[in-house]
Amino acid sequence: MATYTPKNILITGAAGFIASHVANRLIRSYPDYKIVVLDKLDYCSNLKNLIPSKSSPNFKFVKGDIGSADLVNYLLITESIDTIMHFAAQTHVDNSFGNSFEFTKNNIYGTHVLLEACKVTGQIRRFIHVSTDEVYGETDEDAVVGNHEASQLLPTNPYSATKAGAEMLVMAYGRSYGLPVITTRGNNVYGPNQFPEKLIPKFILLAMQGKPLPIHGDGSNVRSYLYCEDVAEAFEVILHKGEVGHVYNIGTTRERRVIDVAKDICRLFSMDPDTSIKFVENRPFNDQRYFLDDQKLKDLGWSERTIWEEGLKKTIEWYTKNPDWWGDVSGALLPHPRMLMMPGGMEKYFDENSEEENPASFVSTNTRMVVPSSKNTGAQQKPLYKFLIYGRTGWIGGLLGKLCEKQGIPFEYGKGRLEDRTSLLADIHNVKPTHVFNAAGVTGRPNVDWCESHKTETIRTNVAGTLTLADVCREQGLLMINYATGCIFEYDAAHPEGSGIGFKEEDKPNFIGSFYSKTKAMVEELLKEYDNVCTLRVRMPISSDLNNPRNFITKISRYNKVVNIPNSMTILDELLPISIEMAKRNLRGIWNFTNPGAVSHNEILEMYRDYINPNFKWVNFTLEEQAKVIIAPRSNNEMDASKLKKEFPELLPIKESLIKYVFEPNRKTDKN
Repeated sequence: MATYTPKNILITGAAGFIASHVANRLIRSYPDYKIVVLDKLDYCSNLKNLIPSKSSPNFKFVKGDIGSADLVNYLLITESIDTIMHFAAQTHVDNSFGNSFEFTKNNIYGTHVLLEACKVTGQIRRFIHVSTDEVYGETDEDAVVGNHEASQLLPTNPYSATKAGAEMLVMAYGRSYGLPVITTRGNNVYGPNQFPEKLIPKFILLAMQGKPLPIHGDGSNVRSYLYCEDVAEAFEVILHKGEVGHVYNIGTTRERRVIDVAKDICRLFSMDPDTSIKFVENRPFNDQRYFLDDQKLKDLGWSERTIWEEGLKKTIEWYTKNPDWWGDVSGALLPHPRMLMMPGGMEKYFDENSEEENPASFVSTNTRMVVPSSKNTGAQQKPLYKFLIYGRTGWIGGLLGKLCEKQGIPFEYGKGRLEDRTSLLADIHNVKPTHVFNAAGVTGRPNVDWCESHKTETIRTNVAGTLTLADVCREQGLLMINYATGCIFEYDAAHPEGSGIGFKEEDKPNFIGSFYSKTKAMVEELLKEYDNVCTLRVRMPISSDLNNPRNFITKISRYNKVVNIPNSMTILDELLPISIEMAKRNLRGIWNFTNPGAVSHNEILEMYRDYINPNFKWVNFTLEEQAKVIIAPRSNNEMDASKLKKEFPELLPIKESLIKYVFEPNRKTDKN
């Protein structure tokens, strides 16, 4: 039997469960092999799974998506990859019923990208494609012999259908282009590090919390379970001894009913199965049995080593010692999870000193929920409103959270990246909001000039991210309140400075002086196609917190020189509560979100002198002089707030609002 010796191996999805055990084993056992791990760190991946390999000189981690052809081609060439072990996939059957397109995208398209890269580079000597026993479909209950590698593929759910489709591509590339492919089809795997959407870790964590174990249907479904280290050894054998063009089943003849698995876990936790097991509605099609013939793999020298009782005890011991490995997994422990939460910060464990705030990413690793106290001591009532807010680290997002606390509105901050559809769906599934607020966006630090040199990051969040969130919200039937900007206009012949003629909601943006404004105008135009979005054009926001560096008053009071131009502005203390009311009223479309009228820089600084610091002085300069010290021109305009005023008649004109909400509460001078 010929033995294959790889040099440089690319393992996809190796921050996940099975692949991390394979990667750690190969890195540990074969120091001469270079192992490159490619993983996009989806919700069920965790860099902590690879900690045993972190310091190994033959290990390299790359965060990325197999769907990126440029990245895959780059890695194959620059890392001189000769072997691919392709584990990356969406694998949870329940999720495939809720979002089957994600499974097609990851499992079929991602595999196709890898295969095409192999064909183009022409350097791959082994391509091991990891499939599943579910592609065979349901095994007859009375079958004595399991499915062998030549059995017909009869998938019964979207997940297994995409895996079967990927297999067809692998086989076709093997035959058409001579790629040296090998396919594996495995039984269920269990053990340490597994994300708890899967049966065994879910039952263990629920048992640790003293909660009932939910079983789909009557629990008579039969599954075969292999311990993760035995499976890792199987891949080690297939890597070195597997024959090109062949399929290998990785299985066990030891079968267990789901109800028996639950009873075994109850026994090890000293729980009464009769009271601790809860039968729930079955999923749409739940295969009764999967049974494999694994003789072909045994002929290569592999055999199962870990008996069920031993493996289960090891697994329980690990979860008992590591209860917080995955963070908040409450969504995963539901009887019927759908596209579960993205664990916050799972990519940070290799870089504990990573920067906490990146203006281009807007990732929140902290979720906070506030529930109003109830005088009713009976059953807890479902709240009328619950908000999901994006932009926790931003000024407006932070103020929104405080407003919700003050008003007793339950809310949570989103954890997902705006451009990552899967993580947004996970947030919505987890939080179950009635409304979504988008206060995330790139404005730049310390100002919009940052966007001029960070254009792709600005597009990613301001355009792609906002559109993705709007699309997800529309798909889920949710209204999205989108905090936009009015810095997309500048005074012109039809709207001259000082005329009192403001730009209306239907007017076409005419300011393209800054890249930031370009992206905002672009996304506003595209959002018109979404009838579930309420776009609020904020301008030069001001609040009563005069110590906040983002406050327009704080900014200009610290400048050496300022221009003096009248502008429309947004007093957040008055208008943010109105935005919450707009959500409650389910208002949609575009709104000029400013106080009526305009106020100049000098008028504001005069108020600052009269109310705050009588000795304050400032110097003006012209727009031409300003242009010499900034990179991007600034927008100056007056906006027509009559539409908002009609909806909220109590809305104050800008100068009155400044006095009431900003300067009077902060007054430090004596009243005349």
